[in-house]
Amino acid sequence: MISILIPTYNYSVVSLVENLNKQCKSAAIAYEILVFDDASTENSLVEENSKINTFQNCRFQVLDENIGRSKIRNLLAEKAKYDWLLFLDADVYPSNAEFIADYLAAFSEGSSVVFGGIKYPENNVKNFSLRYKYGTERESLSLAERRKNPYRSFITMGFAIKREVFQNIKFNEKLAGYGYEDSVFGYGLQKNNVPLLHIDNPVVHLNLETNEVFIKKSKLALQNLMNFYKTGAIDSETVKILKTHSKLKKWNMLFAVRGFFKIFERPLLKNLHSPKPSLFLFDLYRLGYLSCLKPKDA
Repeated sequence: MISILIPTYNYSVVSLVENLNKQCKSAAIAYEILVFDDASTENSLVEENSKINTFQNCRFQVLDENIGRSKIRNLLAEKAKYDWLLFLDADVYPSNAEFIADYLAAFSEGSSVVFGGIKYPENNVKNFSLRYKYGTERESLSLAERRKNPYRSFITMGFAIKREVFQNIKFNEKLAGYGYEDSVFGYGLQKNNVPLLHIDNPVVHLNLETNEVFIKKSKLALQNLMNFYKTGAIDSETVKILKTHSKLKKWNMLFAVRGFFKIFERPLLKNLHSPKPSLFLFDLYRLGYLSCLKPKDA
């Protein structure tokens, strides 16, 4: 009936698997939970996750080498045996005790892909303020908001997809790096007219990055985004910041954005590291950085 697929790297997923295993047993369905470790370097976490092999219908396997975010997800899907694939990131957790039951109910509604949404636990720590604000205001959208732009609101942190449909889409292994895999996958679904059902059944995203790490990863993600755009894996209409960048380029205004970024980069960063960062200023920072990227950087 359902294969639950979890890639992990230097992160414990024992509690997550225990919860999912309990819910699947309660639902009395055919299921499996596959956890593949992408060659973690923390041996203590690998040892802890190995407990998963003692759980019913669960399997934990460590890969010999690190193959990256796309390849490991495709490998999990290749090894799965049931008709529905439920992909979950290692650092998420079901928001309720009916998480699996709610997904099972959605499978009968005729869609090929189901996305339940994302929530964030309350976090008042200064060093995590930017990631928390971005997550709660840009990712943790209500069901009504997500349904307005179903493909743009899609995030691969937790979603279910029919096995036969996934085999035609898959994660693009040619595109390496961090960031915007969600947009590329959502673009692939839209381009292939794959029905996408949004439901109110979120996962909770637990592992927030510090402001410093999140800004660094955001810059890497923008490099990845430009790579995606140049290889045709995504178009300029799919991601808002790329759409804005394309318009500025068309109007020969990128030089002004680059000049602004060089002058105000430090003040922008000061705000982004503060307890109350501005997402508007974060957008300006990211747009400025994207405008400064050279071909070799992207």
